[in-house]
Amino acid sequence: MPDASGQGQPPRRRVPGPPRPPRPRDPRVALRRGPGPGARPVRRPSAVRPPAGAALRLGSPRPRLRMVGLALTVVMLVFVGRLLQVQAVDASAYAAKAELNRYVVHTLAAERGGITDRNGVALAISEDAYDITADPTMFSSKQLKVGDGPEQAAALLAPILGKDQATLVKLLRPKNKDLRYVRLATRQTPQVWKQIKDLKAALINKAATDGTTVNVLAGVFADPSSQRVYPNGDLAAGILGWVNAEGKGSGGIERMLDKQLTGKDGKIRYAQSGGREVPTAGSTETPAVPGSDVELTIDRDIQWAAQNAITEQVKKSKADRGYVVVQDTRTGQILAMANSPGFDPNDLSTADSADMGNAALQDAYEPGSTAKVMSMAAVLQENVATPLTRVVVPNRLHRGDRSFKDDVDHDTWYLTLNGVLAKSSNIGTILAAGQLGRTQEQTNQILYSYLRKFGIGSYTGLGFPGETRGILAAPGKWSTSQQYTIPFGQGFSINAMQAASVYSTIANGGVRVDPTLVRGTKDADGRFTPAAQPRKTRVVSEKTAKTLAEMLESVVDDEQGTGAKAAIPGYNVAGKTGTANRVDPATGRYRGYTSSFAGFAPADNPRITVYCAIQNATSGSYFGGQICGPIYKQVMEFALKTLQIPPTGAKAANLPVDYKP
Repeated sequence: MPDASGQGQPPRRRVPGPPRPPRPRDPRVALRRGPGPGARPVRRPSAVRPPAGAALRLGSPRPRLRMVGLALTVVMLVFVGRLLQVQAVDASAYAAKAELNRYVVHTLAAERGGITDRNGVALAISEDAYDITADPTMFSSKQLKVGDGPEQAAALLAPILGKDQATLVKLLRPKNKDLRYVRLATRQTPQVWKQIKDLKAALINKAATDGTTVNVLAGVFADPSSQRVYPNGDLAAGILGWVNAEGKGSGGIERMLDKQLTGKDGKIRYAQSGGREVPTAGSTETPAVPGSDVELTIDRDIQWAAQNAITEQVKKSKADRGYVVVQDTRTGQILAMANSPGFDPNDLSTADSADMGNAALQDAYEPGSTAKVMSMAAVLQENVATPLTRVVVPNRLHRGDRSFKDDVDHDTWYLTLNGVLAKSSNIGTILAAGQLGRTQEQTNQILYSYLRKFGIGSYTGLGFPGETRGILAAPGKWSTSQQYTIPFGQGFSINAMQAASVYSTIANGGVRVDPTLVRGTKDADGRFTPAAQPRKTRVVSEKTAKTLAEMLESVVDDEQGTGAKAAIPGYNVAGKTGTANRVDPATGRYRGYTSSFAGFAPADNPRITVYCAIQNATSGSYFGGQICGPIYKQVMEFALKTLQIPPTGAKAANLPVDYKP
């Protein structure tokens, strides 16, 4: 310290003493020390100082360490358990789920077999097509970054696919958010798929330069498929049928032989990411097996001639419908089966459902006078009369509760049995058939047995979808009038194929051959399998058949015959006209007529049968000889030339038609 005078005194010198023992360090001070040396401790107002002289004890860290260790152990056990579950217990399930999400399996549609005529001309073929598909998950707002992706895509696709826009939106935004595959349209042409691909490419290019453009079609794809095509339009549509939207045969041969035509679908499995195939991941494929080709018995050219002829006459007569059947008399093979009106299986949207079947097999109607040939066959076979047997035909004949007449009023006719057939006399046929038995019941039973042998009341054997077997009651159930109308073709019903088969049986020497439409099938390896041989049944003797053929010549050649319009220069023609009261299918009552003509040529060496029928002609004549005779001639002439069948050169039998009493 300075003295009063302000002069400084020399500093005192401290003599060092013995060293002091170190003071115990207060841990609270150490905790409050700042970062630098000599920093003052921070005072904590809330700190509670221990009482003076009390010793400070720290808690043991071991319990905390035990708790931390236990917690870590539990966590590790949970992870280990989950790992064991994933890799050991549920490994296969998770692997399968991952496989399902990664790999896609698509069906490879088998190519449908073709249908050809007897000469290999294509009637039904399958062309390349595509099923347009989509992955709905690729249209979500999360994926596209826009909320109306399905709407935008549907607006672009609707005019191309010809689909309703709202329907497409529902498919692209399904209720099942995990759905990965929907089919937008089936069997689209390659041109349609090309339009979609071009549109997708345009969106991709625009999106590369314009950040606001989104490729809303990124999730649209195509599966290879096929489309059924009928190169000849409506030709033979009643025989061929059609294929529905699911690719199944829905009528005609397409349905009848659907299993053989369809083949066996294959499968392809590949890895995908974002809806696109991963090429490096590989794929597995089970190839599809194509369906078998079917070769029919029909001749396209003869089918065209028959269809053209019946179509023109139905229009001219303003009729409800008509049919023409052409059959090979020796083999039973059907060369043509035409219906009018018909339909185009390439475009069913314009077709009338009533015309989409095969009326020649599905319509049942009363045949009329063309059925008289069966009554004459029974009479000749039972030896109760000959072609020259004399029959007195009055103007009216009372039988049971009815009075019967012919189609024209006449004085008493003096006809031979041949003349009864040539002039198509109902009364003469009743009188001739009445000689079959000693009683009417016996007569009915004998006639019934011959009708059944000719195939009446039975299916033809074709196995065609929707075919009718007609109606033929047992003789014990015949009404009083049926006992006398059935001999001349009323009171029972048939289809057009059955009617044609009756005449083919006579032309084939009395042997009925089940008609056939299919010659055989050819599988994917090119092996041809012929159809089974048709059943053959002897109906009448060869002598009876030959006699009937000569009698049928008089119908066409004799000036008194009803079938003069069916005559073909240079050929002997055997035939029979028919004009029957028609049952209206809508009311069940008789209204209008069934007009028909049936026959074969050459009469002395038969090769071809032609049968024609027209339902309810309302313009011009309705007699079978007048409107169906010319069709028979037109179709028969064409068939004879097409098959190169020459005239035999034999003279006509010229059996007498009448006699002088």
